[in-house]
Amino acid sequence: MPPHPLLDAGFIDALEPYLEEVGTVFHAFREQDSGCVSFGVAVGSERWFVKGATESEAAVSLRRAVKIHAAVQHSVIVPLQHAFDIAGGLALVYPWVDGVVLYHPTLSRHGGRAAPDSPMARFRRLPLPVVLQALDKILDAHLAVERAGLLAVDFYDGCMLYDFDAHSMVLCDLDEYRPGPFLLDAERLPGSRRFMAPEEFVKGSTIDVRTTVFVLGRALRLLLDAGDEEQGWRGSPSQLAVVGRATTRDPAHRYASVDALMQAWHAVSAAD
Repeated sequence: MPPHPLLDAGFIDALEPYLEEVGTVFHAFREQDSGCVSFGVAVGSERWFVKGATESEAAVSLRRAVKIHAAVQHSVIVPLQHAFDIAGGLALVYPWVDGVVLYHPTLSRHGGRAAPDSPMARFRRLPLPVVLQALDKILDAHLAVERAGLLAVDFYDGCMLYDFDAHSMVLCDLDEYRPGPFLLDAERLPGSRRFMAPEEFVKGSTIDVRTTVFVLGRALRLLLDAGDEEQGWRGSPSQLAVVGRATTRDPAHRYASVDALMQAWHAVSAAD
């Protein structure tokens, strides 16, 4: 078989001209606050998502993503198909997945979760069983992350891609996930303050699976609320109690693992 222009690509000088040469660029994401530039590309009947970076920090993040995808695979995590060097950086190739990211900040626009037509607002209006099914997918994917010895870093609603037609939740952009535990050697980790654990802002603190438990607890809290003010909890009191334990400030008082959080969540959800 002839080489595939994306799955067999080697070194490329400039990403976008190459993509236009081998296929049709049908979408470009240029204003990403990550420093990456991404493209939706059609090659024949196939559609792909290609993410590239030439800025040093962004390229480091993409190289980290290659290791993350080698360590963990799950049906909810969009799989990495190929990585190739570009001048000054790296490009990653993923299958195109239908749906919209629940939150999409860019260099020129932030906020927007609460707008009535935003993906997050639409998600929050879905029937409760549909939302709970999506949350189960997020938890199950992170059980695989935990079993691979990895920790969630920079996980937030910008990593959640939801197909409102198929009612399907998938996870993307897990580039900052890391093996753990580890000591934080910077002033803070990357991420959204709405999701991050207190220790992620303290240099020298231990980042471990209880940090991931906190982040997942925040995901449960924010996705099961009717609005951004966290005053419209749609779940049960027992589910809120599970969230409360997962997101307590002292890591020692949280669930000791993603598995323990899942078991507690499923137990109260079944009882409800």
